[in-house]
Amino acid sequence: MTQRQFMAFARQPAYLVITLIQPVIWLFLFGALFRKVVELPGFGSGSYLDYLVPGVIVMSAVSANMWAGMGTLEEIERGTLNRFLITPVHRSALMNANVVAQSVTTAIQSLIIILLGWIGGADYPGGVLGLLILVLVSSALGTIFGAFSNALGMLVRQRESIIGINTFLLLPLTFLSSAFMPPALMPHWMQVVARFNPVNWALETGRAAMSAHPHWWSVLSHGGWTLLLAAFAVWLSLRTFRSYQKSV
Repeated sequence: MTQRQFMAFARQPAYLVITLIQPVIWLFLFGALFRKVVELPGFGSGSYLDYLVPGVIVMSAVSANMWAGMGTLEEIERGTLNRFLITPVHRSALMNANVVAQSVTTAIQSLIIILLGWIGGADYPGGVLGLLILVLVSSALGTIFGAFSNALGMLVRQRESIIGINTFLLLPLTFLSSAFMPPALMPHWMQVVARFNPVNWALETGRAAMSAHPHWWSVLSHGGWTLLLAAFAVWLSLRTFRSYQKSV
């Protein structure tokens, strides 16, 4: 079922190009626009591009995966999902194949952003291990939003509702995190909200692993919460799928 999703992606070259170009625009546009932010007292980074790379990776993971429900809704409208229900395919595969495909795509996209950041002058003192943890946690974050989006598609079954909810959530979740600014420079209320924001959990995990002296407790704690929420999101999507089965 995941292979089927990849075959669908391969038949949409324009979509593949856009998913790669958009993060590049974020990386170099925001990198140029905010490069002097590092001069603010308390920023604590020698290069804004170093700081920005994890933020762009995580933002890309969120923006790409939160539209998974649109694909699920299209399967419902075309009747494809109902036809699969009479096959021996496991129900979890039916529901989560697009989540797995998006997670793999997110990992590949993350590696490309890391490479482009390195070409642009970004430094990764955490080495290969730190970068690997960043890629894994971005894929886990993608799983969270992909599975929740699938559940949303099953519940609302309206494109407009999915578009509206996703548009409403993307920017607040991103800017209420440390994607573009260290928590120390945020207003206090934003710092409080960021502690409960899964986008910020992924960022804290990646940045802690990528530092010259990795903070492993932060990696384990924030990464653990991210994985737990990913497991809950997958469970929720399966529950909503069972409810859908009973309605057809």
